[in-house]
Amino acid sequence: MQDEHAAWLAHHRQAVAGRAAALEAGRNTEARHAAALLEEFVRRAGERGLAPHPLSARSYDGRWTYKTRVRGWYLKSNRSVAAGEDGEYYVLTVPASLRARFTGAELSPSMPRLIVGAGGGDGEPVPLEHLLERRLEAGTRWP
Repeated sequence: MQDEHAAWLAHHRQAVAGRAAALEAGRNTEARHAAALLEEFVRRAGERGLAPHPLSARSYDGRWTYKTRVRGWYLKSNRSVAAGEDGEYYVLTVPASLRARFTGAELSPSMPRLIVGAGGGDGEPVPLEHLLERRLEAGTRWP
């Protein structure tokens, strides 16, 4: 009986590990495709003369806005995500911090997704490609 249970546990662990590896591989493929879209956006923005701007980040609760050292283009009108001039994708929410109010918030690039907002509870999921095109089409008239 214990041998059957041990065999079932080993099989179950192997199946879980296989699913996790497949999800990770799919996520990495998605991130590479999204990164290529971001790099193309930065190139096209430069060609169109769209200058990057200093980006701000908001605290998770939305009460505070912080300066950052990152420059780029906001992709949504609520300024929650951006493409950096370095071709990276940034989610512009950070923990509240008294220090950041004086020195600015530190931003780290996020792994880009092809669908912005997928799996989240705030707002409609939107294809990254549509956000990038909409931003390019808006030119300097972006909110």
